[in-house]
Formats: sequence, C-alpha cells, structure tokens
Amino acid sequence: MAEASGAETRGAETRGAETRGGPVRFTRDGVRRGARRAVPLLLGLLPFGLVVGVVSIGHGLSLVEALGMSALVYAGSAQLLALELWSDPAPILAATMAAAVVNIRMAPMGAALAPWLDRLRGLRLWGTLATLVDHSFAMSMAEIRAGGRDAGFLLGTSLVLYFGWIASVAAGHLLGGAVRLPPGHPLFFGGIAAFAALLVPLWRGARQDLLAWAAAAALAVALHRLGLPLPLLGGALAGAALAAWQEIRGAR
Repeated sequence: MAEASGAETRGAETRGAETRGGPVRFTRDGVRRGARRAVPLLLGLLPFGLVVGVVSIGHGLSLVEALGMSALVYAGSAQLLALELWSDPAPILAATMAAAVVNIRMAPMGAALAPWLDRLRGLRLWGTLATLVDHSFAMSMAEIRAGGRDAGFLLGTSLVLYFGWIASVAAGHLLGGAVRLPPGHPLFFGGIAAFAALLVPLWRGARQDLLAWAAAAALAVALHRLGLPLPLLGGALAGAALAAWQEIRGAR
C-alpha cells in the first residue's frame, strides 16, 4: 500500500511538472521553426564572412582551404585572429591557443542551455554543439525563457547560420578585390546591429539586466581603448559576475 501510494505521488508530481512546462523534446517542427527565425540574422553574418573570405586570399588560401577552415572552425573572430597570425611556417600551436581563448565563452553558453542539451544524445547533441554560435544561443535562451520545450529550435537556428557563414566566406573569396571595403564602411555595422538586436528578446524587463550589460560593454570598450588583450572576454566575465552577484543578493 505504501509503495503504491508513493508511486502514485511520484506519478502525480511528474504529470504536474509536464503539465506546467511539458517534457523537453526534439522535433522536425522545432528545427524548421528555428531555421525560419534565423534567416534575418544572416545579414549580420554577411560582412564578417566577406572579410574572412577576402583576408584568406591575401594569405594564400584557396577556396577549398578557406571553406574547409570555415566549416571546421566556424568562428569569425577566431578565424580572423588565426589568419592574422598566419605565416610560413604556420604557427599552429599559437593559432590554436588564440582561437581557444577567443571561443572559451562557449563553455558558459553550453551550461546556460543545459535545460535542453541535457536531454539530447548522440548526433542531436553533438551536431547542436558543433554549430552553436552567439546568435543561436541568444535566440534559444529567449525561447527557453518563453517556455519553449523543443530543443530542435536550437539546431535549426544554428544550421541556417552555419551554412550562411560558409556561403558568405565563399562569396568573399570569389569576389576578391570587389568587396575590399574601407574601414568604417556602413556594411560593417550590420554585424554590430545583429548582435545589438539579439539583446531585445533576451531582456526580461528587469533593470539588473541592463546594469550587467552596461558593465560588460563599458569594460570591453575600456580594455579595447587601452590596447589590452581580450576585451570581449573581459567584458563578458565582468557582466556575468555582476549578474551573478545580483542574483545572489536578490535570493537573500
């Protein structure tokens, strides 16, 4: 009797949890919905991809090599940094370490997406992680906060951005000198605008969110103006630390 009562209680708790949010799932509909939502963000990838394609020409990479690098590394800032370090012979260790430092921000992103990622296995998990970028992370976090339970949304968003990135790098490589834009050209603002727009769905209406973002931006700009290394990473850590402190203070 006691065992039966315990089983009924656990079953009721499970049904209640599923009623409130429902179980996390992975469906084709979710993948398609994420893909549709990601299409406008391709505008933000275009300038970076064009620049990477043009820079790769200057360092002697063929189209196949540039596309291979883009498909395997798939990180605009890390690719540009590696190309800047490119020489003959290539400093493989230095370029690898530099790319790792730039992309270390992906670790806390994966932790934040744990409500979805912890329910995935096999190709669904590793395919999602392999194509994860800032844009797909931001859109998926907004989806999670809105009560979304379909982890296919993240993969759909990431895949559109992944293939869009490769296409933009190919365009930059093929067009070559035709897309050599001067510094400060308005087209480069497309990337900045895309990242700024991602903050809108992430904002929960709380003032503390704005304080953390402002601190991250201020420190990143200050480090950049002072010529210090890794301004983006420093800003990100500062914003995360302030947000964590605010959460702990609020809990008390």
